Amino acid sequence: MFEEWRHRRAVRRVEPGDGRPLKRFRWWQTLTRALFHLQLIDDGRQTLYTVDVRHQNRSEGHVRAHLYLDGSHHAQSRVPAVFPVLGGTVEVRTSAFGLRRCHYVTAEGTVRQLVPDPASAEGRRARLDRAHPALSRCVGFLSSGVLAVGLVLLILQLAEQITRSPEGVARYVGTFTSPIGLPAWGNAVVGLATVAASTERALRLRYHWLLDGGAG
Repeated sequence: MFEEWRHRRAVRRVEPGDGRPLKRFRWWQTLTRALFHLQLIDDGRQTLYTVDVRHQNRSEGHVRAHLYLDGSHHAQSRVPAVFPVLGGTVEVRTSAFGLRRCHYVTAEGTVRQLVPDPASAEGRRARLDRAHPALSRCVGFLSSGVLAVGLVLLILQLAEQITRSPEGVARYVGTFTSPIGLPAWGNAVVGLATVAASTERALRLRYHWLLDGGAG
């Protein structure tokens, strides 16, 4: 019931577009823009929907998703966004590192991911997956492993800090010393590695509340 209410609320947030033309993807937008396409056919006529998300809007306190219909601005909404389209809806959600969902959901409940623009970072990552699937799987496993290690280190450090606090739980459970002590530069390296891993997973629209949520 909560999901249905949230879905209806997202639909009500959708605002009409102004008809402006879609601008093509530029190379310098690799880290700030996501562009996905959806082709649908109705009575023999092909319709192209495009979702355009500019991540730099996060500095304004929110991110907006824009929906284009056959190259013209059709609708816009704050994320999480749910756009009504032919035969269903397009759902868009973001994480701290990019997109976590950009899927077409039909009225029957069938779900499929939109196709990333070839020039975008997501499109380039998808091309790597098609051209070198074994390498792509290795990169994916490495990203998950880095996040798992980072999560374990974070838990150990938090446990140590909590039990060392005078007002903490040390008097009940005793103090805990992390078996892994990293210098400041080591923590910085781990932090950069987890950011890179989460960004790589976001390029594939992969998200897990514990791994990616903890990294964010």
